[in-house]
Amino acid sequence: MIVKDIQPFTIVDDVGFRTFVSKLDPKYVLPTRQRYIEKVVAVSLTSDMWTSINMDAYLAVTCHFVEENEKLSSVLLGVQAFPQSHTAENIACVKASLMEEWGISGKVTCMVTDSAPNMVASVRELKLRHHICVAHTLNLVVKRELDQHPVLSGLRAKARKLVGYFRSSTTAKEKLKQVQLQLGMQATKLMQEVETRWNSTYLMLQRLVELREPVGAALAGLHTDIPFFTASEFDIVVACLSSLSPFYDATTELSAEEHVSASKVIPLLKMIAKVLQEEDTKSAPAVAVEIGEQLIRQLREKLHMLQSMSILSLATLLDPQFKLIAFFSNTKAAEAVKRLTSECATVIRRNTEKNTHEIPQASTSQEFTGGNVLYYILRLLIPITTLTNMTCGFHLGSRLWQRLDTSVMEAKRTQNVSEDATVEIQRYLSEANISRLENPLEYWANHRSLYPNLYKLALIYLCTPASSVPCERVFSKAGEVVSKKRNRLKPKTVEKLLFLNKNQHSEDVTWLVDTESFSLCFRG
Repeated sequence: MIVKDIQPFTIVDDVGFRTFVSKLDPKYVLPTRQRYIEKVVAVSLTSDMWTSINMDAYLAVTCHFVEENEKLSSVLLGVQAFPQSHTAENIACVKASLMEEWGISGKVTCMVTDSAPNMVASVRELKLRHHICVAHTLNLVVKRELDQHPVLSGLRAKARKLVGYFRSSTTAKEKLKQVQLQLGMQATKLMQEVETRWNSTYLMLQRLVELREPVGAALAGLHTDIPFFTASEFDIVVACLSSLSPFYDATTELSAEEHVSASKVIPLLKMIAKVLQEEDTKSAPAVAVEIGEQLIRQLREKLHMLQSMSILSLATLLDPQFKLIAFFSNTKAAEAVKRLTSECATVIRRNTEKNTHEIPQASTSQEFTGGNVLYYILRLLIPITTLTNMTCGFHLGSRLWQRLDTSVMEAKRTQNVSEDATVEIQRYLSEANISRLENPLEYWANHRSLYPNLYKLALIYLCTPASSVPCERVFSKAGEVVSKKRNRLKPKTVEKLLFLNKNQHSEDVTWLVDTESFSLCFRG
């Protein structure tokens, strides 16, 4: 209502609104934000910062988790104005406040950010596990090559000038449209490159190739001095697009919010390298071959780093679509299995300790214990003086040997736990992989009783996003909210509008109207 009907934010405080909800269903209790995710076992967070056209800074945090119905869900914890200095300490303080307000401080297993030093350091301040946005990593790999190669840089500059001409000139724009219609094509606009996003470069060049014929014809009829690509230049662009397309597809796949993504990082990067290696370069221009080889080299460097990150390697191993086959080498796969065995053993150990603590202790005041029974039998057979000396010696010996006995028992318990973890993991890995089109979360829901300990770990690692794009999407919407026509909006109003816009499509959005919950979201 607030977003769609432009109702005031105070509607959530109105008695009439609450009465209306009560009349719809008297038994229905408006849930709070805490209740929304209180049953969730583990959550992962993404975080990003943005500066508006008014030079107001904002910090956003999104939360990702697996619901009871084994569905991957996300919610925006909040967007907060950030007037203070962008230090790691200040950023960590705001993040900690949001986690505390939502009651998830003890459930956060990982936080995903870009590679900005202050964002990385803020996660360290919070003592949380961290992994860098993979989409951002791929962006750096490709953008570096696009910027550094002189031939490709020249072609990009030429393309930008050409696209800029058609987008800024009404006459040129109309001429291109007419030519497309004459050729029986759908009227399509050229796309301009955005400096900070390499995928916009890919889309700009791809659209130019698609509209090669109508653009050339339009330029000929406009009598302009804007240069068009030569045939050899188009050959270079087409060959480069072939090398860039796997990166574009992978970035798109890893930016999804509705599907498991962290487990796809290692297999997708492996496939990119394989596709680039298998490309037929015999007839390709030398420039394109050189760019492809350099991309493979940089990709391998990044892949070595990403495969060493436990969050990504364990997510891959716990995805029944991939398991062991996704890793680049048997060594990396073995390292991941060893790490998973250790974590699975920890889960088993905690369960054992929990069950032990829950067993009610028998009272010894009115009942004989095994030791008491033995004592009374001996008392009937042996003089009291002799018996006292024996029991004193027995207890003295117990104290002397207690530490060793405890160590032996602990070692045996650890060995048993490790063996149990190994058995469960080997059974899981020996099963055939599921189809890539199947949902890994549904698999774990169906195999929960068969692999109970791995199931708990799957909930932790498979809810982790591969990128911080969910937060970046919030700020894409922010750019629309704080446009040139609406640049007088106060930061507090921007916070509320973004929060509601992001969360309005949740299946259970009624928690938004809880007054206490609502007010907590928008502290500047």
